[in-house]
Amino acid sequence: MPMSQSPPHRSVVIAVTSHQPDSVIRTAAWLARSLDVELVCAHVDTSAYVVEEHPDGTVEARPLDPDAQEWICAQFDPELAARIDRLVGDQGISVRTVELAGEVARAIARLAELVRAELIVVGTRSGVRASVREYFSGSVAVHLAHRQTIPVVVVPLTAHAEGPLPWEDEQ
Repeated sequence: MPMSQSPPHRSVVIAVTSHQPDSVIRTAAWLARSLDVELVCAHVDTSAYVVEEHPDGTVEARPLDPDAQEWICAQFDPELAARIDRLVGDQGISVRTVELAGEVARAIARLAELVRAELIVVGTRSGVRASVREYFSGSVAVHLAHRQTIPVVVVPLTAHAEGPLPWEDEQ
């Protein structure tokens, strides 16, 4: 690469939900800081479909329900954005939130490709009902691993996952 060009922008993409344990977000932030890249937090609205995709990964979407109110642009949940900021604000990394639409694994994979992600981070679901649902429909992590070449980091969730992460004891 010629000296005048800057290296391509890199990132870690994390699939986020409002019910996700903090440990998944904190793990993604730690990975982004370790790799010195941007953390892109993506939420996928499965009750909508993409109408237009923009080069930065954002989308314009419409609800699947024809009786639902039309959207102009998909909006990231401000409460989830504030929670992410509280969890990673002191990490010294750039954080961006993106609202997507459609099938989760497909939307996350497409975003990861657009933002040149080094890694995709997802959490597992916890509980018996979630395990049964994943058995019949497949997990997002499995779907991601089979659809693209970007490494997928799966953060296991347990009943005690909210304590300090193993590498946080070192600080």
